[in-house]
Amino acid sequence: MNLKERLAQNLLPYTQDQYLINKLWQEIEIQYSQKGRFYHNLEHLTALFSELEKVKSDISDFQVISFAVFYHDIIYDASSKANEKKSAELAKIRLSEIKVDKRSIDNIFHQILATQLHQKSPDNDTNYLLDADLSILGQDPQTYLEYTKMIRREYSIYPDFLYKPGRRKVLLHFLESDYIFKTDYFKNKYEHQARKNIEYELTNL
Repeated sequence: MNLKERLAQNLLPYTQDQYLINKLWQEIEIQYSQKGRFYHNLEHLTALFSELEKVKSDISDFQVISFAVFYHDIIYDASSKANEKKSAELAKIRLSEIKVDKRSIDNIFHQILATQLHQKSPDNDTNYLLDADLSILGQDPQTYLEYTKMIRREYSIYPDFLYKPGRRKVLLHFLESDYIFKTDYFKNKYEHQARKNIEYELTNL
């Protein structure tokens, strides 16, 4: 199932208006296809869904987490620290317009906000979202290297003397955590390789 079909499937319980469904998809497609998005793009969404499908039976509300995936990076500006908040607010507006229930919207809103700090949540669905979002860290070394290049391109507005200390701070935060991943599934699958990848990147920054 491609992303457009997945979104339509998620929207159908709330609207059968194909014009509206297409309009919501087009906004997502345009936002994630903006110039300068080398990593936080549609391929990133596809990767998240691929990871989450493997733990679908452990997720209590897959519809909610799916909406959170679609909207979690819809606003992305490398020079801003408010991307998650703005993305969560846009999700709230769009989903309110199609009469998604308030409880689900609140859950989606907080799941998106959680992707800013990546701290363990009392809500296990949120932890699955956070782990899927970080799953790139535990990929094979070549894939990880390509990811670091894409992130650097996204932050190309910053010279090395500004970028490298900021990147180092983020990486050290991960290494200093007891665990990078919050759920047993992702810990078992990616924790070891993620730490190796991060340590390698740090030695080469």
